[in-house]
Amino acid sequence: MTASSSPLRPPLAGTPLPPRRWLRHGAAALGALALLSGGYALVLAQVSGERGIAPTASSVDIEVSGIAVDVTADSAEEAREQAWREAQRRAWEKVDGPAISDSQLSGLVSAIVIERENIGPKRYIATLGVVFDRQRAGRYLGGQAQQRSSAPMLLIPVIASGGAYTTFERRNEWQRAWAEFNPGTSRIDYVRPSGAGGDSLLINFGQTRRRSRAWWRTTLDQYGAADALVPIARVDYQFPGGPARGIFTARYGPDSTFLGEFELSASSPEEVPDMLAEAVRRFDRIFEAALEEGKLTPDPTLRESDSGDIDPALLRLIELGRAIQQREAEAGAEGEGAGDLPAPGETGPAEAQETPSPAETSAPVRAITVQFASPDAGAFDATLSAMRGVPGVRSLAVTSTAMGGTSVMSVRYAGSLDDLAEALVERGFAVNRGAGALAISR
Repeated sequence: MTASSSPLRPPLAGTPLPPRRWLRHGAAALGALALLSGGYALVLAQVSGERGIAPTASSVDIEVSGIAVDVTADSAEEAREQAWREAQRRAWEKVDGPAISDSQLSGLVSAIVIERENIGPKRYIATLGVVFDRQRAGRYLGGQAQQRSSAPMLLIPVIASGGAYTTFERRNEWQRAWAEFNPGTSRIDYVRPSGAGGDSLLINFGQTRRRSRAWWRTTLDQYGAADALVPIARVDYQFPGGPARGIFTARYGPDSTFLGEFELSASSPEEVPDMLAEAVRRFDRIFEAALEEGKLTPDPTLRESDSGDIDPALLRLIELGRAIQQREAEAGAEGEGAGDLPAPGETGPAEAQETPSPAETSAPVRAITVQFASPDAGAFDATLSAMRGVPGVRSLAVTSTAMGGTSVMSVRYAGSLDDLAEALVERGFAVNRGAGALAISR
């Protein structure tokens, strides 16, 4: 006789699994742990380590660099002293200072910067920089030094070498050249990140290629900047250890507006840092010239007014767009063609204009935390745009960005939490209410 077969049933709770199933489940658990630990290690590797270079000079003193001296005297100390006096005099001539005595000139110098130095028994060869105290030297220069007049500009230095574009992912000579640059006498108000911590995640070459205003606004708000400057350096070596050529391009803003381009060369890798330092000074002059021509005006799509409202010109464009959509929808429902645009003196449909009601304008403005699903950049931008279009929303700020997860924004809303929830439900969102917060999704 043969035993009758019975259907397979899952084991009861508490029943030990067969050895092979234990192995399969254990392998799956170990694989999941390995993926999680690997992702965690990848994030740590991307933000940890010695990758930052803090700016070393940001004073408003007058600095003159690159002065080459070669002096011979009876001793090394005497040669060095004479060389420093000569460097001071030549630096004073470069800033068009009037004729004064050596003792007066020494009283105006606040520091001597040694860029390169070779000392012999009776000879001193060096490249020096001289820093004049602005308060003491200003009376002789007649207040020629210019004050900063640009809006705060986030600096994103990009270097291309060997086909790779790098910003703060690792330390590089281009980052160091900008960190050692003294912008005190420049009219450009540079915001220079050090590259440490999360800078390598927020600011990279991919950020300079984005066009999303929501992404740019979030990044600029993190650093207190109004717009961005992108100096790009491409260094090509003829052969390893040989001469190098640098091609430098100045770009500006989220649209990567072209400002200028130039080339420099270095006869050996040892001269590349000097070439990059000269390129930084050339970039500063390009940015100042663009400021004079009115090209460095911050992009209005990145700026909000002090009250938190959208710029009036942008608001008008948004209203016109809504009016067009409303008229097309009405025309489609009635089987007629699209209507004409409203004339400047006319008013569009009430829903398109979204004029605040008296109750809304008198309602207190409160801050409400809103969590929203952000599976990708398109959903992220769409949610922010929809939130800005809700009547009563005065302003919003993204406090946490998580692509593929849940992001968080803080909304200033004229009304109650329930009013905002109902307005979002009308716009197709699924809303979950919490204690002073909302969670929304599509």
